[in-house]
Amino acid sequence: MSKRIGVIGTPGKWSTEALADAFETRTGYRKVIDMARVTLDLSKGQLLCDDVDLCTLDGLVLKKVSETYSPHALDRLEMLRVAEARGVRVFSPAHSVIRLMDRLACTVTLSNAGVPMPATVITEDLDAAQAALTRFGAAVFKPLFSTKARGMLLLQADAPDAKAQIAGFKAENPVMYIQQKADLSGHDLGMVFLNGDYICTYARVSQTGSWNTTIHSGGKYEPFDPTPELIELGRRAQAPFGLTFTTVDIAMTPDGPIVFEVSAFGGYSGALKGCGIDAAAKVADHVLTEVSA
Repeated sequence: MSKRIGVIGTPGKWSTEALADAFETRTGYRKVIDMARVTLDLSKGQLLCDDVDLCTLDGLVLKKVSETYSPHALDRLEMLRVAEARGVRVFSPAHSVIRLMDRLACTVTLSNAGVPMPATVITEDLDAAQAALTRFGAAVFKPLFSTKARGMLLLQADAPDAKAQIAGFKAENPVMYIQQKADLSGHDLGMVFLNGDYICTYARVSQTGSWNTTIHSGGKYEPFDPTPELIELGRRAQAPFGLTFTTVDIAMTPDGPIVFEVSAFGGYSGALKGCGIDAAAKVADHVLTEVSA
């Protein structure tokens, strides 16, 4: 196999390096691409990283375009569209990932597809935000660009300083995304798909009493055996986005399962630690099959 596949991610991070290792094992070629080091020269039609024109590679795999989600990360994805226009396959396609980086874009797509989600209000109006909190009883205020619950604010309707906290959140997040707090029973699920095919499901189990179960907040991965109906819900949730590799975040509540979001890049660590599955190897095999067809 002589294909040259670049891995766009964070140098030194486990999942990025695991992907690069998987491609090197199969092709002998290894290239980790930090988007902060990429230069787009439109007059020359080049997308350069360390003197390598990414437009000359056989494929690019997206693991991470930025350490944090932000509008700036969207600009990096736009740059990759130049490589796509020159015939380079990008996994997942840049336009698909662009639709997921903004939490609101993801939510609207899921809602339009009829996927069950927590009750959600989006507003720039402080009075409307207060009214939503009162109606929900407890709500999570979420930044439009964030991962692993960073920047999220849990508020109770009867908190004496709720109004001040809402104002403080709005100062940092003019468009307020307000979601009714769900009863997670101490865990939620990550359902893994490759090219739309179901791979496995892992649970994130809270170990600290935190309101969220993310690994960033001390959660632990455990295996989980979903029902066929739950797998079908995950399949429906990820289908509109056309991703190569993704994880659907699902919670089991007293009122039935709900979907929080679809991941732009997928949970490699969760698949390995929770399910014992080497997702990097599966992605590498899939990508090489696609670029060799």
